[in-house]
Amino acid sequence: MTQPVILTVCVGNICRSPLAERLLTHRLPGVTVASAGIRAVVGSAMEPKAAAELVQRGGDPEGFAARQLVAPMVDEAQLVLTATRDILNRVLEESPRGLRRTFTLLEFAALSIQAPPGSLAELVDWSATHRSEVAGLDLDVRDPIGRDAGVHHQVAEQIDRATAAIAQALGKGSAADDQVVGHAT
Repeated sequence: MTQPVILTVCVGNICRSPLAERLLTHRLPGVTVASAGIRAVVGSAMEPKAAAELVQRGGDPEGFAARQLVAPMVDEAQLVLTATRDILNRVLEESPRGLRRTFTLLEFAALSIQAPPGSLAELVDWSATHRSEVAGLDLDVRDPIGRDAGVHHQVAEQIDRATAAIAQALGKGSAADDQVVGHAT
């Protein structure tokens, strides 16, 4: 596999991170996006409800296989997006050098909406210095595993809006919703 530019991370790597991976891949042609899990169900396909949500949004779950996160994945990525703050902390325990390049998906999307136009590297740098501007927002995408289709739909909507905002900030893909990605806690 080509070195990922963007790495998405969740727990099992069968719902949230593959959905984000495939939506970003769809919205950012030519950008290598990969995903992994901190406790991956290695080799598994996407969870069926998550895969169905992906298909509804124009993505393709075919050929997906869950992977275990290892530190070199984080070290090599230009941007690491996690599903939750707890996962972000676990990622940084394994790869502390990734701090300036590691965000929750919702955190980076919220910052992307505010950021000036620029390249991925410029967006990552700007976001790293402006993290405090989204403090107090709910920046976690809850885990839908084992829950009903309605929860999978809500999670997919959240990931869809976040990936659209990131794609728009990078000047590629369709316009993102004007909705706030996180909400005050």
